[in-house]
Amino acid sequence: MKKTIGLLVSLVLLLPTLASSGALSFRLGYFVPRAQSDLWTIEFQNMSFQKSDFQTATLGIHYEQFLTKELSILVGFESYSRTQLGYYRDFVGYSFQEGDFAFPADIYEGDFDISHNFSVSSTPIQLSLKLTPLGRRSGFIPYIGGGIALYVWSVKLLGDMVDFTDEWFYDDPELGEITIYGIYGAEARAESRFSFGFQGFAGFMIPVASRLAIEAEFKYSQCRGDLGDAFPDFEDFDLGGYQFSVGVNYWF
Repeated sequence: MKKTIGLLVSLVLLLPTLASSGALSFRLGYFVPRAQSDLWTIEFQNMSFQKSDFQTATLGIHYEQFLTKELSILVGFESYSRTQLGYYRDFVGYSFQEGDFAFPADIYEGDFDISHNFSVSSTPIQLSLKLTPLGRRSGFIPYIGGGIALYVWSVKLLGDMVDFTDEWFYDDPELGEITIYGIYGAEARAESRFSFGFQGFAGFMIPVASRLAIEAEFKYSQCRGDLGDAFPDFEDFDLGGYQFSVGVNYWF
């Protein structure tokens, strides 16, 4: 994946030498995942982390080729990566000869916390059309656009997992029969996968020099990816979200 990103960076940096008129922008963004698929939902229901824990800063680079005074084509990418360690909210762990088991946390203190890491990363390689209705010669340049993207992405879950289908019963001397569940080591990896998505965006640029402008943008993206054999019985994973970004746009 690092080789792929490195190749794309080199390609984007070389594009200006192949075209007569265009722009290069560097952006700092803040990505908010939609997180609307069942793996996201189960993790947020059971673990101590929240959706906001997977919001984070992103870096991006985009090359813009001017086609007309109002229309241009964009190619570029942004990188998102987030890993969180979470603890099961409602269960604690005990070890027995038969294995490790999850007990209700509202009744028992436990010998250990049940935890795992949940990691999500994605790099959308985007191709878009951009429309600047007022042209690029004014002091305030609004724009809109949209296009398609190839996502290079990974999802990993590493640590302990409570298997709620593995139901046992513990005979508590005071409370009677308590339902408990088996705990098993998890090492589920859906890595370096590819999926297609799309994005739409709107923003504005403000020139600050003859060839330099600052820009601000809001982008909505949508993409779902097949988790494969690493996460059987789960629906396609939601990779889309909302992004706010600011950057510097250099014209040449």
